[in-house]
Amino acid sequence: MRPGVLNHGYKPGTKVLFAMIRLFSGRPLPDAAKLTFYRRDFYGGPAGHLTQLALRGPSQWSVGDRELMAAVVSRANGCSFCVGAHTATAELAYADRGRVRAVLADLATAPIEEGLRATLRLLDVLTRDGSVSVGDMRTVLAAGVSRERIEDALAVAAAFNITNRLADAFAFATLDPSGYAAGARFLLRRGYGK
Repeated sequence: MRPGVLNHGYKPGTKVLFAMIRLFSGRPLPDAAKLTFYRRDFYGGPAGHLTQLALRGPSQWSVGDRELMAAVVSRANGCSFCVGAHTATAELAYADRGRVRAVLADLATAPIEEGLRATLRLLDVLTRDGSVSVGDMRTVLAAGVSRERIEDALAVAAAFNITNRLADAFAFATLDPSGYAAGARFLLRRGYGK
C-alpha cells in the first residue's frame, strides 16, 4: 500500500523544490528521491550517505560495476523500480547497454571479467539466500577479487537490500525508459547525496 506521505507529506519549502524540479526537468521527482526528503534526519541523510559511499566512494570497482551490482541485487529482490533505475545507470556509466543487458539475461555467458562475474554471483546468492558459504567466498577470491573489493561489493548489497525493501513497501512507481534515463544522468552527475 502506498502511503500518502510520498504524495503530500512535505513542508512548504520542499513542495516548492519539487515543483521547480518538475518545471525544469519536465517530469515529477521519482519516489526514491521524494522519500529522501521526508524525515531527512531519520532516513534521507543517513541512507544517502551510505549509498553515496557504497556507489561513489573510493573503490577498485568502477561506478558502472557498482551500479550493475545494485541492479543485480535489485533483480534478486524483485524490485522493479530499482532494477530499472540501476540498469539504466549502469548502461550509461559503462556506455554499453548490451553488456548490462547480457549480465541481467545470463550471468554465466555475459561478456565480463571473471572477478566481476564471481562477485555478482556472490551478491545474487547472498540476496536470495541471506547467507553465503565459505566455498562461495573462496570462489570469489580464487577469481582474483581482493578482500577490499569484496567488502565494497557487500556495501552495495547492504545499501540496496535496504533500498529495495523500502521501494517495495512504499510502492515506488516505475518509470518509462526516458524517466530512468533522466534519473541515470542525474545519478552519474550528482550521486546519492552526502
